Amino acid sequence: MHMDIEEVPLDVPKTKREIYLKNYMEITRESGKLMLFAGDQKVEHLNDDFYGEGIPEDDANPEHFFEIASKAKIGVFATQLGLIARYGMDYRNVPYLVKINSKTNLVKTSQADPYSNLWYDVGQIVRFKENSGFNILGVGYTLYLGSEFEAEMLVQAAQVVYDAHQHGLVTVLWIYPRGKAVKDEKNPHLIAGATGVGVCLGTDFVKVLYPEKEGADSAEVFKEAIKAAGRTKVVCAGGSRDEVDDFLRKLHNQIHISGAMGSATGRNIHQKPLDEAVRMCNAIYAVTIEDATVEEALKIYKGE
Repeated sequence: MHMDIEEVPLDVPKTKREIYLKNYMEITRESGKLMLFAGDQKVEHLNDDFYGEGIPEDDANPEHFFEIASKAKIGVFATQLGLIARYGMDYRNVPYLVKINSKTNLVKTSQADPYSNLWYDVGQIVRFKENSGFNILGVGYTLYLGSEFEAEMLVQAAQVVYDAHQHGLVTVLWIYPRGKAVKDEKNPHLIAGATGVGVCLGTDFVKVLYPEKEGADSAEVFKEAIKAAGRTKVVCAGGSRDEVDDFLRKLHNQIHISGAMGSATGRNIHQKPLDEAVRMCNAIYAVTIEDATVEEALKIYKGE
């Protein structure tokens, strides 16, 4: 699905529109849909995702991310700048998205509402891109709606999107309702509110949790969030590790029933040995970008 120059957001300067188009087409593999391999959890979840029962030894080493991203089909690999700076010289073929804020999970909502502050500004990311020559296609930022610190994060998110577009970079906002004011983080109506905030911030993609409501089909109720986002495209967080066929079926439903325009997956990829993780990545890519059926994707995962 090709994007025309007329569809480029108007906060992208005329001199940067060709760069933005190139980055957008590359990050979506010319499909208009995003397959994001999420590698920001070493901060978000500390070492919980990388060491312990049921987690392969491969995952203990941060380089596991990069090995997967370099060998599998992906749209973009999202992680912190420090990791890219430490490992990127050996993985120049990887398309990167820099996550420019992160926080750990140590402080619970019962103690304080979540606030994920900026680590870098967009200008620093642009200078790093120029100096390293790395293929950095975009930036990402997490925003917690309903937090007492929502106002500060909204300002930061707005500036990140605006500044990124000024340089022709693609933007992804992770928007999660979370804090003492939020009773149900997976409420479909609330998640639709979050995607609506995403389009008001002007982001290209908004990543949200998959909604859950008792007695309702998630794929059906998720449609509200897709409509609320308008011209901003919605991708779904992959969540905790699922059985492969369940995961792929849920992903297929999100895209083909709900109307999501991509996927963002971390643990369901990297919590596997390298060869299996690459096959899982390729299966997710097939469903997300190539319109593969669940059965076709399972064959890719099984190496058939």
